[in-house]
Amino acid sequence: MARMLASLRGAVFEPLHCTLTHSSKLAYWRELERTQYKTEDELRHIQWKRLKEQLRFVYENNRYYHDTFVRHGVTPDDLKSPGDIGKLPVLTKKDIRDNAHKIISNGYRRDGLMSFKTGGSTGKSLELYITEECSHLRNACAIRHDRWTGWEIGDTVGAVWGNPILPKGIKQNVKHWLLTPTIYLDTMNISDEAVLEFVKQWKSAKPTLLFGHAHSIFMLAKILDRLGTDLLKPRGILSTSMMLMPNERSYIENVFNIKVTDRYGCEEVSLIASECERHEGMHLNIEHLFIEFIKEDGRPAESGETGRIIVTDLMNKAMPFIRYQIEDMGIPSAHKCSCGRGLPLMDHVVGRTADFLIRRDGSRVAGISLIENTLTKIPGIEQMQIVQEGLNHIVLNIVAGRSFTQSAQKDIIVYFQQQFGTGTHVAINQVSEIEVEKSGKYRFSICKVDAS
Repeated sequence: MARMLASLRGAVFEPLHCTLTHSSKLAYWRELERTQYKTEDELRHIQWKRLKEQLRFVYENNRYYHDTFVRHGVTPDDLKSPGDIGKLPVLTKKDIRDNAHKIISNGYRRDGLMSFKTGGSTGKSLELYITEECSHLRNACAIRHDRWTGWEIGDTVGAVWGNPILPKGIKQNVKHWLLTPTIYLDTMNISDEAVLEFVKQWKSAKPTLLFGHAHSIFMLAKILDRLGTDLLKPRGILSTSMMLMPNERSYIENVFNIKVTDRYGCEEVSLIASECERHEGMHLNIEHLFIEFIKEDGRPAESGETGRIIVTDLMNKAMPFIRYQIEDMGIPSAHKCSCGRGLPLMDHVVGRTADFLIRRDGSRVAGISLIENTLTKIPGIEQMQIVQEGLNHIVLNIVAGRSFTQSAQKDIIVYFQQQFGTGTHVAINQVSEIEVEKSGKYRFSICKVDAS
């Protein structure tokens, strides 16, 4: 019955809904299915054409960007190649907040646009605006990448997500189950009881995709492994919204006996990169975005080098983001994926800039790298969170296993003092769990040192 209903959703209900609402989502998705196998040069040509159109549009129709062009003595005609975009400044979250009244393009009114807010993990959220058409294009792109996991249009999804927005009333529930059927495990309450209820719903709804925050899927896998239940048998697992650490990926894949598909994106520009079924890197979404990797010295990062991720949205004209600094760090790759898609690759996301810790000499180190090194070399650490309270003060919140001995504690203190200096005070705080943020996500590395 579940399989028949899924087929009806994909073949009847979804196309009918798109027809009735004049949505271009499915038509554009079919186009994306074709274009992904174009050569990289062909896709770069599409990207460059869209980038030129976007730059011309904002120069002529957006007060904030027109002023920015003028202030830097640049016109769209001066940007003759993709590399010339560096003549424009980077856009920060502060720039967006300070210029909220100017950054909406001419011809668009806020009350006529779709609006939403970022999660505000730095303490200050952003209010974002897009057109309904832009939303359709983003959703079409998500469909293409979701299908890389084995999921198909109409299939139910099992989501491990914080504060899920659940349908209310008969109308919303009917629409939910006919178009976007999803069951939820709320990451604000991952307990044995909640997981068993999720398993019960899973058995009834029969999802094909397990979707959610990377660490939350790991927590689900740990509970399922301990309870000994094998009732959750997804066709695919999609990890998103936070970094997927190698040890957690390995654990999840062992429990479910399938590969995890890792995805990277943000609320501001939607999907940025995603693994495909070959898992040889993350394909960059260059049809929708122009993506730069910039080193600390301002030069572009080469393949294998770490750089700040800077994105230009090629699809959103209502509230355009040109050279937007996401505050994440990533590594571009020159590797060609064996899947045959022309979409270029990045190796992986290294972490948010806020998650990089600072040494006394001013150099930075990725918190995720410190955690990976300690988890693989020092026994007994099940989970860890690093909090840098000051240049000489680090607190390690550790969920300890049985093999976490006094010797292991000394080893981890020595390791961090080697990284940050012998005079660094390293405090170990053993906890039963790493606390979840209000968004339902987990942060493994927190730097409270003022980088300026």
